[in-house]
Amino acid sequence: MIDFTQLSGAAFAPMAGLSDAPARRIMAEYGAAYTVSEMVSAKALTYGDRKTGALLSGGGGCAPYGIQIFGAEPQTMAEGAKLVLKYNPDFIDINMGCPAPKITGGGAGSALMRDPALCGAIAEAVVKAVPVPVTVKLRKGWDADTVTCTEVAKRCEAAGVSLLAVHGRTREEMYTPPIDPGCIAAVKQAVGIPVLGNGDLLTAADAKQLMAETGCDGVMIGRGALGNPWLFAEIKAMLAGQPTPAGPTLKDRMDLLLRQVYAMCEEKGEGPAMRQARTQVMYFLKGLHGAAELRRAACGLTYYRDAEELVRLVYRHNVG
Repeated sequence: MIDFTQLSGAAFAPMAGLSDAPARRIMAEYGAAYTVSEMVSAKALTYGDRKTGALLSGGGGCAPYGIQIFGAEPQTMAEGAKLVLKYNPDFIDINMGCPAPKITGGGAGSALMRDPALCGAIAEAVVKAVPVPVTVKLRKGWDADTVTCTEVAKRCEAAGVSLLAVHGRTREEMYTPPIDPGCIAAVKQAVGIPVLGNGDLLTAADAKQLMAETGCDGVMIGRGALGNPWLFAEIKAMLAGQPTPAGPTLKDRMDLLLRQVYAMCEEKGEGPAMRQARTQVMYFLKGLHGAAELRRAACGLTYYRDAEELVRLVYRHNVG
């Protein structure tokens, strides 16, 4: 069974449409401490929704793998957690942080931060329902008047949760302004279980600074790792006091882009995979010359051969 107190480095965050199985396996290969699935609805699971299986299968590669569920009813969350055990997750993650209106409108995600008692009840129900560890991803609170992260954290710990990942913004703040390290530090001081800091982490230096400021046990990286899984190795080296590994070459980046898109096609079928790849590949193109033309090409991806042509276009703009 996974022991979160022994993990070091950075975890790969759950992100709808982005933390699919090919991405998870790549992040694990490059050093992610663990990976988490795209979120799935506990209620949909109990209704036997067949689409959720595609989001959960494929595991997390060579790193521990968790499945994230969302919902607002303790019993439904417990039932959903039991249903995903067939995908062999190493742990179950509870979503208390998603700010999307379609999630919060049903009382789930970061809407739960308005009701710490309900958060505790959900955590307790899930912990009792499954034989694997349970983790929680939460936010600072709902808004400036409802900063509940420490109370929610204490209730989750009391319920038996094994780890907390804290995003340093309220739901009202969405993804701006910069995160508040103080709330992550407050959660770390309030509980005895491992705490990961999350938000605005784009470099190993960012991770080092956040850990120094908050005392958190590690970090969780989301969009900062997309197109740049080498970040996990950089953070690992930083924590071990080792020299920073050499960064990727342009060829490294493009080879990985094609490998990830190919894996997506293999698992989802070319049509669905290429539609999703239009977003995925944008992260590999950051900082390259010919940005406008590259973006247009990425937005038009329809077949795998279009991704190969995109890479040839990258080389035309950036080599020689």
